Amino acid sequence: MFTGIVELMGTVREYNPYDDTESGGQGVSITIENAHDILGDCHIGDSIAVNGICLTVTEFDSDSFKVGISPETIRRTNVASWTPGSKVNLERAVSQEVRFGGHYVQGHVDTVATIMSITNEGNSILFGFKLRDAQYNKYIVEKGFICIDGTSLTVTGIDEDDTFFISMIKHTQEHVVMPLKSLGDEVNIEVDLTGKVIEKQIEVTLQSQIRDENSALHAVIEKLIDEKVKKYLNA
Repeated sequence: MFTGIVELMGTVREYNPYDDTESGGQGVSITIENAHDILGDCHIGDSIAVNGICLTVTEFDSDSFKVGISPETIRRTNVASWTPGSKVNLERAVSQEVRFGGHYVQGHVDTVATIMSITNEGNSILFGFKLRDAQYNKYIVEKGFICIDGTSLTVTGIDEDDTFFISMIKHTQEHVVMPLKSLGDEVNIEVDLTGKVIEKQIEVTLQSQIRDENSALHAVIEKLIDEKVKKYLNA
């Protein structure tokens, strides 16, 4: 679990596609350097969020660490666009000593979004995004949380075409990779888990109520059907 508060920007040193080693499997293995500040308490098997993707450390030294990335993760994220020299956001998994300053982030990226607009607003920057996979639009709400490339942010608005916006203050700009990106670039998106949990609970509850002939919902449905039938027969 993570907070979406980026600790450090690292740099991709090596990107090895279709690596058959233990680190890469059938996906890719990636080595990230300039990570000294977050490796002091690192162990093999630890989780580090890289641009919002929860990845497992398979090798490390004092300044760099290596992770393996599966084909499924590559399909879901912007990993394919990374090259040696790419900057990435880094955050260690939370511990008991970490203040929870962002929001609950799993590090399980749902999809990617394209940067549609970049507008300066005083010291802040307003970014507009469009999701690749429209089925996740329903989880994005104004003033709700969203995790973009591992950064916990607040949705400031949503257009009729489902373009959504965030405003990034100057402090955040100096500590994350987003301001380094351009129009048309892709970012990793993890929607707020709360919406997905609520949706699932409602779905399961409704299915259970519909199957139960003695449920309140079943009674309401029967009543509505009876009223419609009576109205039709008396027409």
